[in-house]
Amino acid sequence: MRIRSIAILVGLLVALLLVAAGGVYAYDSSRSDVVAKGVRVSGVDVGEMKPDQARATLERTLLEPLRKPVTVRYKDRRFRLTASQARVAIDLDGSVESALARSREGDMFTRTKRNLRGERLAVEVPVEVNYSKAAVTRLVKRVSDKLDKPARDADVSFAGGQIERKRSSTGRAVRTAALRRNVNAALLSLDGPRSVRVRTRTVRPKVSTDEVADRYPAVLMVDRGSFKLTLYKNLRLAKTYGIAVGQVGLDTPAGEYKIQNKAIDPAWSVPDSDWAGDLAGQVIPGGTPENPLKARWLGVYNGVGIHGTADEESIGSNASHGCIRMRIAEVKELYDEVPVGAPIYIA
Repeated sequence: MRIRSIAILVGLLVALLLVAAGGVYAYDSSRSDVVAKGVRVSGVDVGEMKPDQARATLERTLLEPLRKPVTVRYKDRRFRLTASQARVAIDLDGSVESALARSREGDMFTRTKRNLRGERLAVEVPVEVNYSKAAVTRLVKRVSDKLDKPARDADVSFAGGQIERKRSSTGRAVRTAALRRNVNAALLSLDGPRSVRVRTRTVRPKVSTDEVADRYPAVLMVDRGSFKLTLYKNLRLAKTYGIAVGQVGLDTPAGEYKIQNKAIDPAWSVPDSDWAGDLAGQVIPGGTPENPLKARWLGVYNGVGIHGTADEESIGSNASHGCIRMRIAEVKELYDEVPVGAPIYIA
């Protein structure tokens, strides 16, 4: 009799346990599509929500801010990158599935106990934001194309027979790496600013206004009309000399040139021209009476050069066959002041 009573009691207990387990199973199953309390997706509380509710909440809270354009600012200039251009997208369905999966961790008894007690999970599910990096690259290029300004080196113009200095100026370059980094951050920001300020750096010229004169230790300016040759040293007037230039029909060529070569008592390679007479085609040694290239030679262009002359009375006239004649003492002085490569402008 006693054994039978115990068996009945055990049976009742088993039955009660089965009923309880069935109740737990039924309760747990009823919450299989409900996110547990305390589960958040990128800071948004989706606890006690079903998938559709959670998705709608996430779309309103997370996706809507990301649909706003990112604005790049530089002073009064504005450049926009829309969400459509950037192809901004969030995997909301994946985030909701992850939230449900975290809610279902553990066994049904643990979940039921937690739910009945109102306990919170304290789970944070990250959301994955995707966008086009190529679109960001295009934006950065568009900004730099519009805002970059090259530095301008100081320079000199000899047009019109005058030395005109062109001042240097600094340039500007967009800090593209910083801009790309900040635009990326703005696209991913759910609650931060959607505005990015452009940072730039100053581009220095290679040649400043103060340095340009050092690039011109000697400059020669020839005025055929006034029969004057002027020497500038470091762009400052040093001395003016009287000269003779080419006859009519054998004009000294106008234009901008450089001193090509130099020689002391140069030989004269006589051109094959009618005016050369019997000397045509010959080479006359330097320092001889027959050689008209006296003392010094500074070659300019195509056989034309600056040289001394024995006929100093011709200075101040159109007397040569194209060369620039100078007094012997003065051409010697000039020779020492002018290096090969020095610019010469003939007007």
